Amino acid sequence: MDPLSATLKMAASGLAAQSLRLRIVSENLANIESAGKTPGSDPYRRKTVTFGEEIDRLTGAMEVKIERVGTDPSPFRTEYDPGHPAADAGGYVKLPNVNMIVELADMRQANRSYDANLQVIKQAREMISMTIDLLRAQA
Repeated sequence: MDPLSATLKMAASGLAAQSLRLRIVSENLANIESAGKTPGSDPYRRKTVTFGEEIDRLTGAMEVKIERVGTDPSPFRTEYDPGHPAADAGGYVKLPNVNMIVELADMRQANRSYDANLQVIKQAREMISMTIDLLRAQA
């Protein structure tokens, strides 16, 4: 396979990976205040994405792959709210271990990586188009 096709395949894998990462960040932000339903129950636990790389056997290009979607083992936040249905005997409610600042930073980084991969695809398509135009001019 030619280098431009390998480049397209590599950038497409990056787009897919960052798209999933953005979806996970969105899910984390949507559940930032999702407490448990019963006293002492665990709330939503922050999800994380682990990336890896693999070589595409057909093209020999390195591609991004999702190794796993896991959970963050950090402790839950607690808040004193004795009237909440999920409050324990001491009146504390466990809240998700989601930090908005961390999620927004992850979102920004994923968005920039997504845009960079998109630019690679645009440039590769432009190069292919220019090559076709050159071949037409020679014919």
